[in-house]
Amino acid sequence: MRRTPIVLALLGALAVTGCSASGAGGQQSAAPPASSAAPQGSGAGFAVITHGAPGDSFWDVVKNGAEAAGKQYGARVTYQGDGDPAKQSQLIDQAVSEKVDGIVVSMANPDALKEAIGKAVAAKIPVVTINSGAESSKEFGAITHVGQSEDVAGRGAGEQLKAAGVTKLLCVIHEAGNVGLDQRCKGAEETLGGTVERLQVDVSNLADVTSKVTAKLQSDQQVNGVLSLNPAIAIAARDAIKDAGSQAKLATFDLSADVVTAINDGEVLFAVDQQQYLQGYLPITFLNLYKANLNTVGGGLPVNTGPGFVTKDNASQVAKLAEAGTR
Repeated sequence: MRRTPIVLALLGALAVTGCSASGAGGQQSAAPPASSAAPQGSGAGFAVITHGAPGDSFWDVVKNGAEAAGKQYGARVTYQGDGDPAKQSQLIDQAVSEKVDGIVVSMANPDALKEAIGKAVAAKIPVVTINSGAESSKEFGAITHVGQSEDVAGRGAGEQLKAAGVTKLLCVIHEAGNVGLDQRCKGAEETLGGTVERLQVDVSNLADVTSKVTAKLQSDQQVNGVLSLNPAIAIAARDAIKDAGSQAKLATFDLSADVVTAINDGEVLFAVDQQQYLQGYLPITFLNLYKANLNTVGGGLPVNTGPGFVTKDNASQVAKLAEAGTR
C-alpha cells in the first residue's frame, strides 16, 4: 500500500492547524502565520457530490469522513449523491452556481461528468476527484485524485483467491457503466489463473441479487469463488451461497459492520479495504489547504487510500471502527 502521500498530507494538515499549540521556535516556525492560513472557523464552503445511492453504507462512511474534516477546519460541507450521471452533473452545476470554495466528486462515469467538471474548473473552483475515474482526473483539471488503484486492488484480490484454491470466479458487478468495477474484475482475472465470469446485478434490489447469484451457482457448479464489489452485495452473495448449497468461497471489496462480522464468522474470506473514510476526509483537508495556502498534493499522481485487506486475523480490531462509522 502506498501510504506516503497520505502521511505527508496529514502532516501538512497538522502543520497548518496545530502550529499555535507548538509555541515559538522549533521547526514549525516556518509554517504560514495563523492569520493567513486561518483554517479554523474560516467558513469555507465545500460540496461533496458522489455517485453513491442514498443508504449505501459505503458512501455513508465517505460522508462521515468529509463531515469530520469540515468540523475540524470550521468549513461548511454539504454531501449529495446520485447514481444517475446526468443528475450528478446537475448537482455539480448547482455547486458552481453557488460559488462554493471547492468541489469533491466521484467519477464512476467520467465522460458524462466532463462538461460539468469543466465548468467548475473554468470558474476557478478547485476540484478533487475521488474513488473512481483516476485516469481522467488530471485531464479534467482536478487538483488531485484520492482513491485506490482499482486494477492493482483487483490483482491483489485475484492472488488471494488463487491461494484459496478458486479456479472459476463469479465477479458480481452492481453498477452498470462504472469503470472502476470493471477494472476490479479485470485485475482479478489477471492474477487468478482461472476463469472469471461477470454477473450484472442491481445494488438497489438485494433480494434479486441473492436470487441471481443462487441461480448461477446452481446452474454452474464449477464456480467455486464469488467476488462481490460492494459490502451489501457481499451479504446478498453470502445468502445465495447458502441457498444454493454451494461450497464457493466468497470475498468482497469494501467494508461494513455486517461484512466484518461475516469475516469473523468465516463466511467471507477477506475484504479489500480502500479506507473510504479517507476519501471523504482527505479531499476536504486538501481543499482547505489549497484555499488557505495554495497547497497541492500528489504531484499529478493519485493519492492512494488502499488497497488493504481485512481478514479474520484483524477483523475484530476493525469491527469497532466499522460500528463507529469510520471503516
